[in-house]
Amino acid sequence: MKRIRHVEETIAAKYHEQKMRCPVHLSTGQEAVSAAVGLALRKTDFAVSGHRAHAHYIAKGGSVPKMLAEIYGKETGCCAGKGGSMHLIDQSVGFMGSTAIVGGTIPVGVGLALSSKLKGEDKVTCVFVGDGAIEEGAFYESANFAALKKLPVLFLCENNFYSVYSHLRVRQPSERSIQKMVEGIGIPGFSGDGNNVIEVYHQTLKALKEIRAGNGPRFLEFTTYRWREHCGPNFDNNIGYRTEEEYLHWRAKEPIGAFEAVMVNEGHLSESEVKEMERQINIEVDEAFHFAETSPFPKPEAAYTHLFSE
Repeated sequence: MKRIRHVEETIAAKYHEQKMRCPVHLSTGQEAVSAAVGLALRKTDFAVSGHRAHAHYIAKGGSVPKMLAEIYGKETGCCAGKGGSMHLIDQSVGFMGSTAIVGGTIPVGVGLALSSKLKGEDKVTCVFVGDGAIEEGAFYESANFAALKKLPVLFLCENNFYSVYSHLRVRQPSERSIQKMVEGIGIPGFSGDGNNVIEVYHQTLKALKEIRAGNGPRFLEFTTYRWREHCGPNFDNNIGYRTEEEYLHWRAKEPIGAFEAVMVNEGHLSESEVKEMERQINIEVDEAFHFAETSPFPKPEAAYTHLFSE
């Protein structure tokens, strides 16, 4: 969680330098879900994501230097500088891609799960979605197929209540539960606190065990909250769609500090060990940004590579 937080907060701090020439969707405040799920997944499992993908990529084990180089548009990036922040991939750790299209990787993830089942592979595909993606037709088509074929797929919903500037209450009936709605398709689900990293981890392990046993897909919904604007490095509590009071309420439920306090108070970590961890992360992230900033840009002729047909 600390690594994800430091990477993204450094992106926010440096964004004004105008060297990152792509939009960025940050997950500050939501780190517990990504970190816990990434720990529960095996390296051989697959994961796909959407536009807010940095945390998922890092938690799955993706290369931070290559991710940052991609955001800076450099040829050393994970997509050779052609994809930017919303198009990340690291097949070596099973992170099979992200896309700017809301819900766009849902059928891709289900396809990966179908492939694993046909090949007899012991792999689960985790499809990271937000509450907004649940409203896309691709989700229902894919979820229905996954349930029908009992595919090894985990639908992981980070419900931060907002689709850009629209709160869930103006997009769906107030009495509706996302979890119950998905259960109506035939996929067992669970809804919990996305800022409680321990709960997220244990519920994810439970779901993965059930999936690996051949019981078909599972759906996990965790409520959390993004601190910064939908797209960009700023705070936006003053533009009318949410309040400072709401933000402060969720800020008080900050996941990293809460988990750190538990670990220290229960004797699992000392204060000095926490400081050493932070020191190492600072060095790692500084080196990753240096790599990104000093890497070369792609040559013009690179525009003709990585095409469907060359």
